[in-house]
Amino acid sequence: MTEKLVPGELTIAQLKRLSGAERVRVELDPKCRAGVRASAALVEKAAQGDAPVYGVNTGFGKLATKRIAREDLALLQLKLLRSHAVGVGEPLSDRVVRLVLLLKATSLARGYSGVREEVIDTLLALHNAGISPVIPCQGSVGASGDLAPLAHLCLPLVGEGEVFFRGERMPAAPALKQCGIAPLQLGAKEGLALINGTQVSTALALDALLAADRLFEAAVIAGSLTLDAARGSDAPFDPRIHAVRGQPGQIDCAAAYRSLLVGSQIRASHLENDDRVQDPYCLRCQPQVMGACLDQMRYAAQVLVREANAVTDNPLVFADGGHMVSGGNFHAEPVALVADALAVAIAEIGAISERRVAMLIDTVISRLPPFLTPDPGLNSGFMIVHVTAAALASENKSLAHPASVDSLPTSANQEDHVSMATFAARRLSQMLKNTAHIVAIELLAAAQGIEFLRPLRSAPAIENVMRLVRSVSPAMMSDRSLARDIEAVHHLVEAGDVGHAIEAQIRELQALKLH
Repeated sequence: MTEKLVPGELTIAQLKRLSGAERVRVELDPKCRAGVRASAALVEKAAQGDAPVYGVNTGFGKLATKRIAREDLALLQLKLLRSHAVGVGEPLSDRVVRLVLLLKATSLARGYSGVREEVIDTLLALHNAGISPVIPCQGSVGASGDLAPLAHLCLPLVGEGEVFFRGERMPAAPALKQCGIAPLQLGAKEGLALINGTQVSTALALDALLAADRLFEAAVIAGSLTLDAARGSDAPFDPRIHAVRGQPGQIDCAAAYRSLLVGSQIRASHLENDDRVQDPYCLRCQPQVMGACLDQMRYAAQVLVREANAVTDNPLVFADGGHMVSGGNFHAEPVALVADALAVAIAEIGAISERRVAMLIDTVISRLPPFLTPDPGLNSGFMIVHVTAAALASENKSLAHPASVDSLPTSANQEDHVSMATFAARRLSQMLKNTAHIVAIELLAAAQGIEFLRPLRSAPAIENVMRLVRSVSPAMMSDRSLARDIEAVHHLVEAGDVGHAIEAQIRELQALKLH
């Protein structure tokens, strides 16, 4: 199957498909090609003229006052890629690199960058051939575009740099040759158009957002499981409570919690003889906390989809009026701010999950056996499992510090305010892993709590989740190492399997998904 890319019309659903485990073959909507040709013609006209045009016949950044001879214009673009490919650190994942290739190609295909069709076609050829440029993860400040990582992305277009191909890291030239892809000879402005842009920070943030979508669903389900294990009340999820506040995420989350708990024998068993007036906040305020996180994620999705479709090059080429205009669309502040918002949301999802684990092991609050073991003293049960969750939640607090408030001037103070969007987005990956482990620990702890309430059954949906957890981790009635169990459930959370186990039963879960 081939997926058609319509520049300016990418959706979150399409981006999700394109970043999946299987590489999807893509093709460009032919309707965009006339605009691409028109803008390339305008750049070529400027290159043949005598007037100084930034990025076409001048140096870059602080060197913009330096004129470049006409015979050196192609060499100028090649040297730009070479000089800017100075990233460090581990390579970005194949999943992220695929997104970067597609976002860069569709941005250029909007027809405002002045590149030839061959440039865009070669980017897509790399993607379709399974060639992933090696992009070191560090070295961008998220202004003037993701210069260093995009230079690493694009060096293989000219037969230089490194790529991953068929499971091997190798020089780009032989990989291109094996696939019958001819290296490009860059024209005027093309090197600049390739490295200007926010595609790396945007791809990193989108990748994190899609992972957060799966994590969020699992965390809502884990919270429902914990509520029943602690014999909590579902009264705080009454729709009237949430309607009078009017926060959409909160309303949707409350509906999901209500639906998840329908038919619970455990809930029915203590409806009339429960002497607790109110549950702890970690149970009672789940719709308020998780709903606020959901609203942040939905806002981030809006911004990131706009950015995925954006033209973030400089200068921009407006062929219809015959103008080339310098601006600052390469500044990644929108991405930085929503990445910081996502960081806080991810930290909060983990923070309230950790509090629920702490509540479950506290026999005074949960009224379950101490540390969720039937023989406390001889057994420590979930005592140190909770410590692991606490350590991860605390680590997330440091990682959630906003990156966007930091700025170091670069390029001899020409670029005197930067967004730090690339780091803001990149650090989300570790936070997601931390929080997925916390949620996995909660699922294990809540499932253990349910065991002490047998033979009563939880809600049918929750029992499906119980079976999923038990498929990789049996109940622990005597101490054993739970390290492998935590990893196994963590993989279920990351893969979205927790939600998949019951999505068909609970339509309200679909309302929580990013569409």
